Amino acid sequence: MDIKNSLKIFDTLSQETRLQVFRLLVQAGPEGLSAGAIGDELGILHNTLSFHLSHLSNAGIVTSYRQGRYVFYSANFELMRDFIAFMVQDCCSKQQVQIQQPGTSDCLVIELTNCCNSKKE
Repeated sequence: MDIKNSLKIFDTLSQETRLQVFRLLVQAGPEGLSAGAIGDELGILHNTLSFHLSHLSNAGIVTSYRQGRYVFYSANFELMRDFIAFMVQDCCSKQQVQIQQPGTSDCLVIELTNCCNSKKE
């Protein structure tokens, strides 16, 4: 992950509808949701949703696949894992942030040890 890709992700998610769609897709898990289910859940009209899904797809934040007549969308967990790691890797100091990907899991473990915990006197 580099700064340009991070800015593209920030720019895409800085819009309320796109952030709501992305969060819903994270909750749905890797199988994702059909465009119709997303629209129904969030109360978004088809043409408006299509516009926002296009932005999310162009940024690589969501992926899509066709199943019959339906298009399903899912969060790109690998990209977002890299993005989150990029964001915290320089937090305070390397001694205070540990990023691990345990075993065969696709999860990313980020441990912030007293990061940015400053006392004001």
